[in-house]
Amino acid sequence: MYAHRALATTNLALKHLFGIFQELNNMAFVATAEVCDANPQLIVCGELRALQPIFKIYGRRQIFSGPIVTLKVFEDNVMIREFLEERGNGRVLVVDGGGSLRCAILGGNPVQHAQNNGWAGIVVNGCIRDVDEINGCDIGVRALASHPMKANRKGIGEKHVPITIAGTRISDGEWLYADTDGILISQTELSV
Repeated sequence: MYAHRALATTNLALKHLFGIFQELNNMAFVATAEVCDANPQLIVCGELRALQPIFKIYGRRQIFSGPIVTLKVFEDNVMIREFLEERGNGRVLVVDGGGSLRCAILGGNPVQHAQNNGWAGIVVNGCIRDVDEINGCDIGVRALASHPMKANRKGIGEKHVPITIAGTRISDGEWLYADTDGILISQTELSV
């Protein structure tokens, strides 16, 4: 009986992982420079925007894209952890941390959860820590810098609200495309 339960649990876990890998394989990777060159009309009308180049690249996945989930916090990481413990379904969490350089609002454990739960990436307008651990994860992470001090744990913030980071207004449900050239925000999903 116990062996049957263990086998059922293992099969469920394998189905979950297969679903995550299937989502990742189905994602189309778009080169940001090529998108900008091919779509000047979208840039002019504001449907396609580039974030100012202020973010450092972390994580093993340098290229990532997906629908955006927005979060606004300040020196508090509770809501970030809560989001990343949910199934990501190829989404990108974009966090307006107020640009704070006084503490890290994202660390290694939540990033591992994000990787295991199928998030495509995380963009943080603030600091991260546990950089070596994050760099070992197969997920894309962008942040302003690293900082050794941890954040508060009060659970204060706003989910699914428009945010402005790196000179660009970003809304929940828009699409983010990131590679080594930069980060683009699009009102709609772009085709390759």
